Amino acid sequence: MENQLQYKNRGLILINIVLLTFMACLDSSIVNVALPVMAGYFKVGMNSISVIVSAYLIAISATILIFGRLGDIKGTVKIFQIGTVIFTAGSLLCAVSNSLYILILARIIQAVGAAGFMATNQGIITRVFPAGERGKALGITGSFVALGTLVGPPLGGFIVDAAAWQYIFLINIPIGVFAFILGLKILPRDEESRKARFDLKGALLFLLFIVALFAALLVGEQIGFTKPLILAGFALAVIAFIIFLKVERKEESPLLQLNIFKNQLFSLSILCGFLLFIAMNCSNIILPFYLQDVIKLSPSMSGLYLMTYPLVLFVVAPISGHISDKIGSELLTLIGLLTFCFAFFMMATLNQFFQPVKLVLIIAVMALGNGMFQSPNNSLVMSSVPRERVGIAGSINALVRNLGLVVGVSVSTLILYGVMSRQLGYTVTTFVAGKEAEFAFAMRVTYICAGLIAMIGAVLTAFRLITNRKRAAVEKV
Repeated sequence: MENQLQYKNRGLILINIVLLTFMACLDSSIVNVALPVMAGYFKVGMNSISVIVSAYLIAISATILIFGRLGDIKGTVKIFQIGTVIFTAGSLLCAVSNSLYILILARIIQAVGAAGFMATNQGIITRVFPAGERGKALGITGSFVALGTLVGPPLGGFIVDAAAWQYIFLINIPIGVFAFILGLKILPRDEESRKARFDLKGALLFLLFIVALFAALLVGEQIGFTKPLILAGFALAVIAFIIFLKVERKEESPLLQLNIFKNQLFSLSILCGFLLFIAMNCSNIILPFYLQDVIKLSPSMSGLYLMTYPLVLFVVAPISGHISDKIGSELLTLIGLLTFCFAFFMMATLNQFFQPVKLVLIIAVMALGNGMFQSPNNSLVMSSVPRERVGIAGSINALVRNLGLVVGVSVSTLILYGVMSRQLGYTVTTFVAGKEAEFAFAMRVTYICAGLIAMIGAVLTAFRLITNRKRAAVEKV
């Protein structure tokens, strides 16, 4: 009876998951464009107001693994619904905040809720959709992850211009209430809770590791990575992670079952995804500066060019997921990564003289490669683990995405401004007026480095593909 119900409601279940996933990713970027307005409202500087962005990212990353494990113990649907309630309540608190401290707290609450349903959404899809349809469903979800992240800034600008910054958060409330009620009606019932003790010690150590690491990365971008405070943050993260690994090896019911990484298919898929997200966010950071500071386009016109990426990805990701259901995922991930690398090396040929058609074509090829890779790769990740581990596998996948995005920001700014500083003969940490050629040169170096990072993923994927085909050939004999 449950299988029939799942089959009947499969489309609605996917809509429910996609809607909340889109909102969580949207809220990670929609705030950016409203920061100057919010800084004026609270009468604080940009350094202070930017904490509401970093707090959201850190809170999601610090709790997503915890919710993934809770999903495996208590049930993915239950944690998904709890996350929906927390996210909606946090959004309401954000909208009515009358001080910066309350807003930061509200953003943390909102992020914890987002982590709840982002950690379990892929697990629910894996459970509900059969292998022949799973890639397409994960591809559609991946499309909305990208769409939410990339549509955030232009949508946020429109809302701030038309109304007030509070509406950035208020729009989440009716959507969250609708998604929760819909979920009560159509989401499948959880299986019985597993009798496993939650690993509190491991959870606290992991929280410490993520907070210290992300805080050091995010603050280091602003004040420099050689400052004693930043070095201390990295040292604390390393120590916490080492102790975390030791605890997990001894724990009977660990937060993170380390033997999951003995699965070569799972580990390589996770690593390749991490490398792609580093490279992708290098581009996300650099392109707006290139378009507005070097080419002198308006923010709205820059946004139109940048919309090429989510529009292409929105179309390609479900198609590549559907194809992976028919022919398998490994060859598609390799083609996707190679296409992605080619686009980065082509991006490195741009200079301070605007070539609009060339730019749009390169962005479209980049999105094509990303879309061809992500959906099949997500399918590989989720299909390579047993059913009782889909919660933790999905949360690791989402955590790696966030970690890749943060590392991408640090890598791109280090290379970009490091090369510019060498070109100019003095230290710079932002675009320098009249130095368009130097910025374009530094941008080219950054894109080549990002392309090489993605190329490592392509080499690993090719190795995996060749190894698996040799193994299959031997088994046939």
